[in-house]
Amino acid sequence: MMLAVADLAPHVGLKLACQSFGLNRAFVYRDRARHGATAARCAPRARPRPPLALSSAEQDLLLGVLDSERFADVAPATVFATLLDEGRYHGSIRTMYRLLAAQNQTGERRNQRKHPVYAKPELLAVRPNEVWSWDISKLKGPVKWSCFHLYVILDIFSRYVVGWMVALRESAQLAEQLIADTLEKQRIAPGTLTLHADRGTNMRSKPVAALLTDLRVTKTHSRPHVSDDNPYSEAQFKTLKYRPDFPDRFGSIEDARVHCQQFFRCYNHEHRHSGIGLMAPAAVHDGTAVAMSVQRTVTLDAAFAAHPIRFKRVAPKPPALPTAAWINPPKKESTSTSITPTCSLIS
Repeated sequence: MMLAVADLAPHVGLKLACQSFGLNRAFVYRDRARHGATAARCAPRARPRPPLALSSAEQDLLLGVLDSERFADVAPATVFATLLDEGRYHGSIRTMYRLLAAQNQTGERRNQRKHPVYAKPELLAVRPNEVWSWDISKLKGPVKWSCFHLYVILDIFSRYVVGWMVALRESAQLAEQLIADTLEKQRIAPGTLTLHADRGTNMRSKPVAALLTDLRVTKTHSRPHVSDDNPYSEAQFKTLKYRPDFPDRFGSIEDARVHCQQFFRCYNHEHRHSGIGLMAPAAVHDGTAVAMSVQRTVTLDAAFAAHPIRFKRVAPKPPALPTAAWINPPKKESTSTSITPTCSLIS
């Protein structure tokens, strides 16, 4: 029928031809477009060779120049300019790129440094003094653009601050001294501790690395620009700086040291941390948290025995003590043993 319409249309017009056979003109137009597109795809026209294109010999000559030892690592624009300065012309910059593309040679021609793939640190602590985290934070000084530097070393299992220092500057030597003094004070045996930090200059400095090697302390670092790789130190700094008594600025370094001394005493011995069963970090660090948890259970059992209906006849349990603390737990690991790195003051 479509052939009959095609034969009749030149004589009476497409409208009358369609009316004669009871067809819609839109159907005819769609059929023509469909068959025309199919024919175009099946039989593409070959592109004629440009009359100004380089000959095969000229292409081989130019490609030999580009791949020569002299220009193998040089950009086509530089090759073009260098040859012009020497009084030679073998083709335009665009021609060079087209020729290199035909040979799959349009990749980076220089030997550039490639960023290494940083492994995600996966650290597990099941007891105190197994994994420490340390970092440096700035405290605003008395005038604009002045600041003091707070160094803090934290045990990630107990959240206990094992060492801290306020200094006028960031220094690898100061960090080395603080780490050495803290290791001695906590009586850390060689080969039993992992020290984690971000990728700051002082954290990766040679003095600190040499000290940790001598004391057989394993060191790990966060990935670049990933704050989640050092969550415990970040959370501890937030607890410090979001307290109501934290000043906008410190009048002197002595003021900063006095404030931090009072804060860390409260943080270690009075602060009830939600991530460690509402215990003070010192209680978990020295092991007295177990006895305290038993005492809490006795108190709750007595309250339940006196008024079981108030508890809907289900005996209450004290907050669970920590069993493990992770930095980046494996995805297949059960989340029941992971510790959420949060710090919040319980009033």
